[in-house]
Order: sequence, then C-alpha cells, then structure tokens
Amino acid sequence: MNGPSTLRRAACARCQRPQATCLCALARPTAHRTQVLVLQHPQEQRQAKNSVALLRLSLAHCEVVVGERFAPGALQALLQRPGRDTRLLYPDVPAAPAPPAPGTTAGAPLRLVVLDATWRKSLRMLLGHPALAALPRLALDAPAPTRYRAIRAARRADQVSTLEATVQALAMLEGPSFDAAPLLEAFGRFVDGVAERQRPRVSSDQA
Repeated sequence: MNGPSTLRRAACARCQRPQATCLCALARPTAHRTQVLVLQHPQEQRQAKNSVALLRLSLAHCEVVVGERFAPGALQALLQRPGRDTRLLYPDVPAAPAPPAPGTTAGAPLRLVVLDATWRKSLRMLLGHPALAALPRLALDAPAPTRYRAIRAARRADQVSTLEATVQALAMLEGPSFDAAPLLEAFGRFVDGVAERQRPRVSSDQA
C-alpha cells in the first residue's frame, strides 16, 4: 500500500491544478488582438495563489514560458514575432530605466511581454537579460485597486496581480473593444475561493 507521501492528488489535464482547485469553470474566453507572452519565474508556477493559469485559460493568444535564466538566442526568438512590435509591461524605475521609445509602425499588431514574479525577482530577471531591458516599455499609469491583497502581500502600493496588470494593459492598447469585466469578475471569485481555503478551520467540538 502506498503511504501518504507517495500519493499524488489527481490534477486537471487542462489547467494542471488539483481537481479540488480546478480553475476551468472560472475561465472566461476574452477576445483580444495583442499577443501575450508571460515569462513566469519557476517559483510562481507552484503557487496556488498565482493568477497566470486563469489568464492563460481565458486568453486565446497567451503563451506562458517558465524560466529564470534564458539563453540569448532562445529569448530573442520568444520576444520577437515577424510583423509585430514588442512591448514589455514594466514601469520605468531607477534600478532599470526604460530605454528611449523607438519609432513604431502605425497600426502594427503588438506582442506584450509580461514578467510573472515577485517585484525583486522580476527586477533580477530584467537586469539579467539585456534583450528584455532593451524592449520598449508599457507602464500602467494608475493601476486599478487590486483584490489580490486578500490572499497575497505586496511590497508596493501600486502592485497588482499579473492577471490584473495584463488585462489593464490590454485595455490600454486595444481600447473599448477589449472587455475585461467578465475575466476580472472571475478573478475576484478565484481570490475569494483561495481566501476561503486559507481561513483557519474550526473543528465541530470547538464550534
């Protein structure tokens, strides 16, 4: 007989989450034109509170690549797509100043690169990859209030989840044609579910 340490929880084949916390029912197919590339730190892949799985399920043109260090050639192939202008979703900060904005092709389709990591680890990823640091930046001017703080602490007042940041960026790029409301509502339910599972359970003899 297998002991408890050898038993594996059954995982959903689609979202890769344990069946008990499957996200598939929360997915909200959301029309968008901009390609999204998420470079996800390996530690985030294992976080039950991570929002990228729901984002990937809901955006048809969303690619998630897990890694902390990327070979220059492989990274360049991920960042650039023929006929598309690439933007990095990241603020202009003193530790990693944004490069001068280059000339762009009017109306050219876009590829949005998003770093999914803690603030410190995302900065380390940016500084460790010159190709990332050289990308034109897209920054959120005034991020909407986040619901993420209910389940995950943040060091900066303007920090939001990767899902929230990405959909706000897509709304900036695509305008009224991008409807983020159903996905943000589903994200709120995801946060509520995680928060509920985090609450201490009161046994029946203590109630």
